[in-house]
Amino acid sequence: MDELVKLLVKKTGISEEMARKVVPVVLNYLKDRLPAPLSSQLDGVLDDGEIGLDDLAKGLGGLLGKK
Repeated sequence: MDELVKLLVKKTGISEEMARKVVPVVLNYLKDRLPAPLSSQLDGVLDDGEIGLDDLAKGLGGLLGKK
C-alpha cells in the first residue's frame, strides 16, 4: 500500500496522511467490484503483502485479454 500512497501523493499533490485514508477506500471499492481472482490480489496490496502493483496490473491485463 505504501507504493500506492506515494504514487497518489506524487500524482495529485495531496498529503501523505490524506492518501493513506483514500487508498483503502478505493481498494475496497475495487475489491467489491472485481472478479474473485483479482479481488483476492487486492487483499495482498491492502495488507502490504507480497503482491505488488505490477502483479495486479498483470492480472488486470490478463482479464482484459492482454498478457
